[in-house]
Amino acid sequence: MTTHRQHLVYGHVTNHDCLAFIDARIAAGEAAEIRALATARTWGEARQVQMTHLSHPAGPDCYEPEDGYGDDEPFDITEVGAVVEGYWPPMVTTRALDVLPQDLRNRYGKLVLTVHTGKYLEVPLACETELVAELRGRGYEVTRDDELINLLDGFSLGSLAS
Repeated sequence: MTTHRQHLVYGHVTNHDCLAFIDARIAAGEAAEIRALATARTWGEARQVQMTHLSHPAGPDCYEPEDGYGDDEPFDITEVGAVVEGYWPPMVTTRALDVLPQDLRNRYGKLVLTVHTGKYLEVPLACETELVAELRGRGYEVTRDDELINLLDGFSLGSLAS
């Protein structure tokens, strides 16, 4: 019988100054979509980005060409409403609620409720060594990648287009 080994990616998320954890496969798919949208040069290119992991904040359901967002108009991800308002991409710190075992969430994290974007798990940086050791002891593969975690949280999206 083969056991499934879950691979988690984690890192220091700048916007919340804590650790965030996410399933590695989900992280890779979401990161590709964020990069593709952030590097679109025109609204037409942005609308063509295929989203399977995330909602599409610049898709045809949100912005119509006849409303001034024509296919040839310059696109800047930092001007998209959902990005400006902090709803897209979703906070990466929420993912720990799905991937960390309940007992570890209780021991190392603190549930934080936000007014606009719901709840997330705040895991202090000081808990990193002990929490990662416990996860590995339970058979998790755990990799630290601060750059990926911050991309998934939407930190410095505008710099991707440069």
